[in-house]
Amino acid sequence: MGSDLLELVDVEAGYGRAALVLRGLTVRVPPASVVCLVGPNGAGKSTALKVASGMLPPRAGRVLLDGQDITHHRPQRMLTAGLSHVLQGHSVFKEMTVGENVLLGAYTMRDKAAIAERVAFVKDLFPVVAQRWTALAGALSGGQQKQVEFARSLMVSPRVVLLDEPSMGLDPKATSTVFEQVVRMREAGTAVLMVEQNARRALETADFGCVLDLGRVHISGPAADLLADRRLGELYLGNRRTDPSSA
Repeated sequence: MGSDLLELVDVEAGYGRAALVLRGLTVRVPPASVVCLVGPNGAGKSTALKVASGMLPPRAGRVLLDGQDITHHRPQRMLTAGLSHVLQGHSVFKEMTVGENVLLGAYTMRDKAAIAERVAFVKDLFPVVAQRWTALAGALSGGQQKQVEFARSLMVSPRVVLLDEPSMGLDPKATSTVFEQVVRMREAGTAVLMVEQNARRALETADFGCVLDLGRVHISGPAADLLADRRLGELYLGNRRTDPSSA
């Protein structure tokens, strides 16, 4: 399937007996790139990540990782295959140290040398993790806690990290730091598929973007092109044009 690392192809998915949330969604993530899904509430952004990580089996379509069909793998098998999912909101264990939180990401690993190597890697990638290693995670700011979550997700050397609303609830300074760390993950060779309500900031960070609406991709392409595309404003930002001839 070309050079793409992760692919969701013609995916249909929903919850229980309710109507479909995803209606033929196709999203492709090249290696070592950041792809951002943006769109209004209910467009299916978080649902797409749940399908990708095995949390929600699709009713139709396929999930491919490096050309291999992993559509019906369970979440733990997805993790082993190379997909790590950072869920929406904060998920650190506040009464545990930063180090203990990060090491939870290595619970499937048995090689102590490999674990030590990954600890050194995430400490270098996220300096706050190294600086606050023995501190209680609950004592960290929201932005610092998010970096701990990122570090934990990278312990198993994932090929793709799925990020669901990484800036949710953060102040502007912390938001900037989080997006800087997303760029660092990409520079370290990890592909990122990100869902984000802060569309403009996310697209400024991403390589490629997909604008979702009603469970489908309506616009996709290089992120810089989407930022300059008036259709993004019309579909997502609510900047509807007025046709003078219809006045």
